[in-house]
Amino acid sequence: MFGSLRAWGERHRVIVDVLWVSPIALFCLLGIASYTSGEGAPSVWGYLVLSTLLIAPLVWRRERPREVFAVVSLVSFGQWLAGLDPATANVSVLIAMYAVAAGCRLRWAVAAGLVAELGLVLVMSHWQTLSPGSFASGSMFVVAVWVTGIYANTRRRYLEELEERADRAERERDQQAKIAAATERARIARELHDVVAHNVSVIIVQADGAGYAMDTDPAQARAAVRTISATGRQALAEMRRLVGVLRQDDTATEEYAPQPGLAQIEELVEQIRGSGLPVGLKITGTAGAVPEGEQLTVYRIVQEALTNTLKHGGPVARASVELVLGPAEITLRVVDDGRGASASRAGQGHGLVGMRERVAMYGGQLDAGPRNGGGFQVSARLPVPRSDVTRAA
Repeated sequence: MFGSLRAWGERHRVIVDVLWVSPIALFCLLGIASYTSGEGAPSVWGYLVLSTLLIAPLVWRRERPREVFAVVSLVSFGQWLAGLDPATANVSVLIAMYAVAAGCRLRWAVAAGLVAELGLVLVMSHWQTLSPGSFASGSMFVVAVWVTGIYANTRRRYLEELEERADRAERERDQQAKIAAATERARIARELHDVVAHNVSVIIVQADGAGYAMDTDPAQARAAVRTISATGRQALAEMRRLVGVLRQDDTATEEYAPQPGLAQIEELVEQIRGSGLPVGLKITGTAGAVPEGEQLTVYRIVQEALTNTLKHGGPVARASVELVLGPAEITLRVVDDGRGASASRAGQGHGLVGMRERVAMYGGQLDAGPRNGGGFQVSARLPVPRSDVTRAA
């Protein structure tokens, strides 16, 4: 219950401060008759204005304690210059001093305490009651309020430091747990890698043996094929375990849709056009037996190049995609007339590095950079592996 009330108070601090100031305002209203009845006393409206100027700033004492103390002190000083007696609302000076001591640094707290002591001297001189004894008793009350504020400030800072230490310790504990889990997964992954590598080696040896014994010893060839089948299933199972271990931290939803390839490039271009970038597409030739991984590489290069043009090419940029499909090589060229060199500097990141890594994996070449006449260009050449039929021929 108290936790809920505290949380509500933190969300509605102004309302809480208004409610906190309300009893002081009510107490000032109760003393209006006695303060305005004497000779030289202000009118009722003057008293109300003075009390409002002294009490209203207290609503913001926690957000702006120094400013509130300055306003209240200046109003009280003006009251003393006008020769008016201290009123009930002058207690706001002590409240504002407490707010400074509880919420600001020590130098501001000391300054507020000295100003409050000076105000005490001025009040006693106005009443002609200034004496060492009376000043000491009044000063003790001011110092008591000031020390209470200093204690509240120290306690608040101590609790904040404890909370920060607890949060830091929790973060370090979580980090150590993640490091330990990552180390263990890496160890398991290495072990599974060795198992998979062994299984693949067995498959290769058995496949070679089956090829040699196919004509001379069919029974031995069939046995080798059965061994290949069993070893392949075991290797696949171990590979799945390996991927599962490496992706334990991946909370994203698993996607089972096939990876895009050459057939989806037109759809990609249409999608980029829908985003506001005019794109021309020209595909010549016929794709042969291009591996799916290489088709994905071509698709990602086009996607990354057009995305960079869309992000960094400027509002009036245009792009064109030229794809030549040959029996031995795929040639790709993505050109735009955008900001060129400036776009290259703005888009420095992992995009171009990823393109080069994908192309290098298939033994190709990639060139990317600003064009002489303006704009940016990405060119790639990827060799197409010969099919088994071509090699047999």
